[in-house]
Amino acid sequence: MKDDLDLRQHAPAAERNREPILAVLKRVLPPTGCVLEIASGSGQHAVYCAPQLRPRRWLPSDPSPFARDSIQAWIAHSPTDNLLPPIDLDAADPAWPNSVEPLVPDLTAIVNINMIHISAWQSCLGLMAGAGRILPSGGVLYLYGPFRRQGQPTAASNEAFDQKLRSQDSEWGLRHLEDVAAAAANQQLRLQEVIEMPANNLSVIFERS
Repeated sequence: MKDDLDLRQHAPAAERNREPILAVLKRVLPPTGCVLEIASGSGQHAVYCAPQLRPRRWLPSDPSPFARDSIQAWIAHSPTDNLLPPIDLDAADPAWPNSVEPLVPDLTAIVNINMIHISAWQSCLGLMAGAGRILPSGGVLYLYGPFRRQGQPTAASNEAFDQKLRSQDSEWGLRHLEDVAAAAANQQLRLQEVIEMPANNLSVIFERS
């Protein structure tokens, strides 16, 4: 029976998508340095990916104290020496790089999984602005999630998902990949690759100029 004091949250989607995400990360991430995960949620991706991405280090983050409690609980349950304690980071806050730069002078990549469609557009813009500022030349920004491409959802199920999200919050919803790429380009982040993933999601890889 699960201990009542166990603060680990469980996201079924994280269990389903972690293997294909890891396979892409192993191929596209720089070989060394620290990976900052923005909007780590439950922490399941962090504890799964970090030990398999050595010698890289992994720094999880989330603005929610409940999420950070879950991340810390997952780390306590599955400790690994290259996984750092979670930090409080809100991508919509333009000052977020100020708290990160002293912690990870060896930052080489940023990973963001399933965030930009369940947050305001300002969070995506803040993510791009911060990544453009803090990533070194050749650094990688990795996005994962559902998108619209050329104005259309990638599947009928994604259209229903978009409508559900917008009914919950008018600022949420699937983003147009072209708009995301344009926001990235404004911050010297070049679109390198778009990879079709299971369940009608995409992996989108940007590189800092």
